[in-house]
Amino acid sequence: MKKLLLALTVAVCAISATAEAKESMTTIANRVIKIAVDHCKNMDKSLEPGRSPRYYGDGKFVDKNLEWWCSGFYPGTMWYLYEATGDEQILALARKHTEQLAPLQWYNKNHDIGFQIFCSYGNGYRLTGDKAYEKVISNACATLITRYNPTVGSIRSWDSRKWKYAVIVDNMMNLEMLMWRAKKARDKNLHHIAVTHANTTLRNHFREDFSSYHLLDYNPENGEVLIRQTVQGYADESRWARGQAWGLYGFTMMYRFTKDKAYLRQAQGIADMIISYLPKDGIPYWDFNAPDIPKALRDASAGAIIASALIELSEYSPEKRERYLSVAERQLRTLSSKRYLAPVGTNGNFILRHSVGHLPGNSEVDVALTYADYYFIEALMRWKSLK
Repeated sequence: MKKLLLALTVAVCAISATAEAKESMTTIANRVIKIAVDHCKNMDKSLEPGRSPRYYGDGKFVDKNLEWWCSGFYPGTMWYLYEATGDEQILALARKHTEQLAPLQWYNKNHDIGFQIFCSYGNGYRLTGDKAYEKVISNACATLITRYNPTVGSIRSWDSRKWKYAVIVDNMMNLEMLMWRAKKARDKNLHHIAVTHANTTLRNHFREDFSSYHLLDYNPENGEVLIRQTVQGYADESRWARGQAWGLYGFTMMYRFTKDKAYLRQAQGIADMIISYLPKDGIPYWDFNAPDIPKALRDASAGAIIASALIELSEYSPEKRERYLSVAERQLRTLSSKRYLAPVGTNGNFILRHSVGHLPGNSEVDVALTYADYYFIEALMRWKSLK
């Protein structure tokens, strides 16, 4: 009897897997977007004013104040969903959760204002043209560049007694806001700061195989690199998956704005390195050098960021276009499967399961994370817009 039940289970799973494999990407995107809309509407009911979703794990929903670095991702996700559906309720919620972030345009205690403001207000302005949103973005740029040191050639990430002048690879993502504003306002200073930071990161953060360290500590008086670390990865010399994803996305974005071939070569080098480490289903282990692979935890957030970046990079890489899109499609299909995509009414109203925030710090380990949802929906929107 047990053998019969096992055989039936295997058969059902095989049929389900076959059905998922036959599903077109358009059908997948529409299916996921419908589920995501319901998740986001339900999430709003879980949040008090001034709070932002942080994670869900072990049956526990955790929120955070708006100064937390991820506060822009939930409204940003809803702006993408509004773009996809025209749902007026989602539009109202996107505005509500965006506009409560207004005080952050002056928040200068770390580098994350780009994540907070551009994912929310940036997408809001793109879709509505609201001039008040543009003003917030402009002020946020002015705030962010107060953290720039021309001697180092970088924007300082964290204020900490542990490091003299910490710069993390994540900071590449915040340059998008500066580059966008520089182009729109023809602001040469913003452009110079963003490009200089990118060049400093390219020169100092990366190894010969295009993998990157997480954090560099600089001497702010002369720009000397004091130490190279991978704080959230397995070891300093390991390849922390989300760190590699930030680099890929960041240099792809910098090529979009500058058309500097050095950024394109860097992005392609990072992409090829990442692809060489990906398991068959496309979802990275939390660190590509984790000692317990293949049993190591996967990181859906890194997978979503990589997929989104590869889709954009494919547009600039005709000779590698099919390869990059094939990997991104595999990742999106896996993330849209039952293993990762949470049914409505579960998972604390987050869209994706199985992300890893900071495993060495025992923080946000194998949980749902708000930025995984954001980049997943962004990747699906980018796929839908492919020519």
